[in-house]
Amino acid sequence: MSDPLRQQIADAAGTIVVKVGTRVLTGGDGLLDAARIDSLGRQIDAVAAAGRRVVLVSSGAVGAGMGRIGLSRRPTELARLQAVAAIGQSCLIEAYERALRGRGRHVAQVLLIADDLQDRTRYLNIRNTLLTLLDYGAVPVINENDTVSVEELRTSFGDNDRLAALVATLLGAPLLVLLSDVEGLFDRHPSEPGATIVPHVPRIDAAVAGLAHDRLGGLSKGGMASKIAAARMVTEAGGSCIVASGRDDGVLARICAGESVGTLFTGRAETMPAWKRWLGWSAEARGTLRVDAGARAAVVEGGRSLLAAGVRDVEGEFAAGDVVALTGDERPAFARGLVNYASAELRRIAGLRTEQIAAVLGSIPYDEVVHRDNLAVIDRGTPAAGRPSGG
Repeated sequence: MSDPLRQQIADAAGTIVVKVGTRVLTGGDGLLDAARIDSLGRQIDAVAAAGRRVVLVSSGAVGAGMGRIGLSRRPTELARLQAVAAIGQSCLIEAYERALRGRGRHVAQVLLIADDLQDRTRYLNIRNTLLTLLDYGAVPVINENDTVSVEELRTSFGDNDRLAALVATLLGAPLLVLLSDVEGLFDRHPSEPGATIVPHVPRIDAAVAGLAHDRLGGLSKGGMASKIAAARMVTEAGGSCIVASGRDDGVLARICAGESVGTLFTGRAETMPAWKRWLGWSAEARGTLRVDAGARAAVVEGGRSLLAAGVRDVEGEFAAGDVVALTGDERPAFARGLVNYASAELRRIAGLRTEQIAAVLGSIPYDEVVHRDNLAVIDRGTPAAGRPSGG
């Protein structure tokens, strides 16, 4: 039976970004599972046949490479891991090509790292390429470029959750689906008696973040903590995110039918403009401004610009026009924006009222340190207040 909210989200999702993790794509031996790839291809074909556009973000290069060269154990040395990943990239795309070509679908391989999205020109080029591939009816298969991305390979499986969220915000996709080896976010550690899936998270707060455990009971880079971080990004940008089991052969059909499967994360009703989506998550921050509680409230709740009076501390060296992160006493960034003053100037005027700036700098180049038009709120964070919604 469909859920009205999920049905509404599914009906509005003309483009869906689907991320599938290594644990879904590989068997107990760590090698690529061809049957799972074929099932995923069948599901993607069905979604596309219904008129939706699908972008796939896929892990699995290392597992595919191990199978190709006959390794039974994942290498631990970085250079060997990168070599295995390089071999596996072609195997992975071949597997998707086999799964989709017979169903009349073209596959396009796109290898990215998060840094590729930091430069505005490259960001726009990537977006235009992906949109053109979708116009051609192709299925873009995006993977972290394991052969050059060191952090991806230092973990048991990579953090493609963040990459998938960046792709979703880049495209303005209204729905991100994270297919995992777990069925969703549980209300306690999954191994505890009575643990149940949280069907809907309307807002990610400290209580929700506290539910992030991997199967060993700790935080994992590519585990639930990373999925919650990805969901936070997408929901702040105005989209929705569903975490569900990738081992359910009908999961994408059920999601598109509005069924209550996995955990649905929702957030802001308004879609953030494309410029602010890049500013908020893809652009590289050159420095950090620590602001007081009043300034934070003005920016987050009031949609106001940041003034010098609210700046308490300046970290890093940056020029006017660079991207900076805004933090409060809690330290994680809650916003990012283009700063109107260089770091040296800002240190001189931090804490001053606007009318006092001229006495220090000789003039008032800008009333605002960061104008609201060049500012993106990325974490509205609320204090822990009970558990997430069960309905």
